[in-house]
Order: sequence, then structure tokens, then C-alpha cells
Amino acid sequence: MADKTGIEWTDATWNPVTGCAKVSAGCKHCYAERDWGRLQHLPAYAGRAFTDVLTHADRLDQPIRWAKRRMIFVNSMSDLFHPAVPDGFIDSVFGVMWACLYGRNEQAGHVFQVLTKRADRMRDYMSTDRREAWARAAVHHGGGIDPDGIFDQTLSFEGPHPRIWLGVSVEDQAAADERIPLLLDTPAAVRWISAEPLLGPVDLSPAYLPCPNAEYVIMAPETGGYECCSSCDYTGISDEIGIDWVVVGGESGPKARPMHPEWARGLRDQCSAAGVPFLFKQWGEWLPSDAEDQPVYRGEHRHLGEHWHAFKIGKKLAGRLLDGALHDGYPAL
Repeated sequence: MADKTGIEWTDATWNPVTGCAKVSAGCKHCYAERDWGRLQHLPAYAGRAFTDVLTHADRLDQPIRWAKRRMIFVNSMSDLFHPAVPDGFIDSVFGVMWACLYGRNEQAGHVFQVLTKRADRMRDYMSTDRREAWARAAVHHGGGIDPDGIFDQTLSFEGPHPRIWLGVSVEDQAAADERIPLLLDTPAAVRWISAEPLLGPVDLSPAYLPCPNAEYVIMAPETGGYECCSSCDYTGISDEIGIDWVVVGGESGPKARPMHPEWARGLRDQCSAAGVPFLFKQWGEWLPSDAEDQPVYRGEHRHLGEHWHAFKIGKKLAGRLLDGALHDGYPAL
């Protein structure tokens, strides 16, 4: 847990679960595993392997103690939907989120950013009726403040809460095609993807982004799915079930892999066309350079194809600008 964090798209991290296991190419140089060694002096990490997944009941009430509203990344050091995490503990985590949101309107309180690579389990969990379990957990962790009110609000709230955002990690097209359909099938008010590290081009349209003319999208009676009304060239889906936010970033760390600028530009342009907020987190360790009109840096470099090269100059120097602009889009609160 950190009251402050260097992660560009959030304000704080909350880690009621620690430890994880690698499931795809994006995990190869996992920052959480890389940081594990420096945390060994702390009792919660001492003597544990990174793959030893542990739940921390003593950390559950941490967001409740934060009076100032903030965006909170849930489990930066693990995956809430790891198979070793019991459903009952996940109930407690969601109960704390609901307790934090008690007595506030939909525009107030913390924002909780849940991110997973295990989209199938998240979909299955969120598709079951967990509201009573969340309500009981909210009362238990709510610090004794109006338990009847907390229980009733959690139980009676209509639909997913707009301040609980559910997302999946997507590093390439294969991961996108595996995880995004499961995300779109998950009940959520805000669905988002984190393309960090972005390891290849990803095409989100037309299957995954909302139609810019969403009011004209119709339900196909034969299939029960969505199809375009042909009022434009778009063949995507309703804005009620599309992706609401896209975060893109390069890889950091000593073994980082470079990100081609066209991969980041492609996602930026797709989001722009669909009206989806886009946030460019950072380039990571490598900064791409067009040898024709950009400076050539000293040090380790790789050829990215055609006239593009990537230079390993470090995350700080590489910065956050994409084509000279800062992209800090967020879903509307």
C-alpha cells in the first residue's frame, strides 16, 4: 500500500493481496517481481517467493482511513483475481470499496481501479450476485458508521457503481482478443484496458470500441448482439458495453523491451475516432527516434524497422510525450 505512487494514471495503491504468477508475455519482466527483492526487509514480504500469493486482512480498511478523495489502484503487487485468492476475500475487498462510497453521490468519493490479466475469473465473479456479501463486508469494515445505512445502500444500489472501474491488461493483439471480450461481458460501469507494456500493434476497432453514433446502434434480433445501423462506416458496438478508457505505456527496468511509436499512435488514433479517453503513461526505458529528423542518442540502441531506432536512455529522460503532446485522458467522473 502507498498513500502516494509514481504510477502516472493513479494517486495511490492498495495491496490487500501480494504475490502473483506469470501468465503471458507482458509478465516477463514484471515490475512487481522486480521490486519484490527490495521489500524483503518488510515482515509481509520477508522470506516469501513472489509466487507465494498471500491475502492481508490487516490492509483491508486502509482506503477507509484516507479522507482525501483519490484514485486507488487495487493490487499493484498482485492480481485480485488470482486463483489463490478466495471469493470470500474478494467479497471483502469489494465491501471496503462500497463502505468508502457510502453516503456519497456518484460524483464523490474514491475511484477504485481494478486491473487483471485473469479476465475469465473476473467475469465469472462479477456475473454472480455478490451484493449481499459485499454489503455484509462493507458493514464489517465500515468502522461502525451507520451499519444499517451502509448495508442498505450497498444492497439497493442499481447497477455497477460508476466509481469502481474494471480493467484488463493487454500487451498485444493475442491478449486483446483473449481478454477484452471477457471484459465486455463483465458487468461494469467503466471498462478499461492497460496496454503496459505494449509489445505489438493492437486493433481495437471495430469489435471493442464504442460507436461514435451510439444512439443509432441497434440490437440484432437473430443473434441478440449489436450491429451497426449503417448510418456510418462504423461496425462496432454500443457505448454501453464498449471500452471506456485506454492506457498505453512502454516497459521499464533493466531488461525492458522497446515500444514502436506506431503501436502507441495506432491506439491513440483509434481512441480519438471513437471518442474514448486515452492516456499515454510513458515510453519506458527506450525512446524511439526517427533518424531522418530527430536526434540520435548515444548508448544502447535497437533498429525498429524502416527508419526507426530506439535508444535506451531511461524512463525519466524518455518522458511522456507522444508526438510532442501529453495525453492525459480519463473517463468522466
